Amino acid sequence: MHIEPGVVTGAKLILSYATAATAGVYTLKTAYEAVRQQGLGSLVLRTAIASLAVFTFFQLMPHYPVGVSEVHLILGSTLFLTLGAAPAAIGLSLGLLIQGLFFAQFDLPQYGMNVTTLLVPLFGLQYLAQRLIAPGTAYVDLKYTQALALSTAYQGGIVGWVAFWALYGQGFAEIGQVMTFGVAYMSVILLEPLVDLAVLGAAKRLHALKGSVWVTPRLFA
Repeated sequence: MHIEPGVVTGAKLILSYATAATAGVYTLKTAYEAVRQQGLGSLVLRTAIASLAVFTFFQLMPHYPVGVSEVHLILGSTLFLTLGAAPAAIGLSLGLLIQGLFFAQFDLPQYGMNVTTLLVPLFGLQYLAQRLIAPGTAYVDLKYTQALALSTAYQGGIVGWVAFWALYGQGFAEIGQVMTFGVAYMSVILLEPLVDLAVLGAAKRLHALKGSVWVTPRLFA
């Protein structure tokens, strides 16, 4: 989902700063709610886990340039289901920033676009989970169809934002590249729900995590 350098340039980058700032404000709201629910220590701990995981996904795991962006295993829905919205959002932002500062400085001008592309679909996923999952249902008890819907919504949002940035920056001259990226990303959409269920299945057996500061309360409750 990294937007390639040169896709959006000049004054058009201002929009990416605005969208990233808006996502940042909403992240602060979710972080405040997380602190009220589990305390600052839990938020910091879960954010550290998410940041390390995101850096691993982006920098160490395989990723392939396709069209106007790159195909990654982001596992955003996995982070959301196990750690919660706020740690996932902050972790995605920090993991991406660490990668840009130390390993991919050429990505820093695109940071606002990439943050927007990651966070806005995550908050859409949060909204969908509230509507799709019945109150009182623990995340460890999700069905494959529910995990598929959540992952598809998140990945679909990412593809949509990548398409927006490409068309915003270069117009319809990039439509072919956008379509190529979207088709390639189908492999991620098919794989991530299986990862979600595998992680949730493993968590279900780790009874010591229930009620702990390491995971979101909704994972077991």
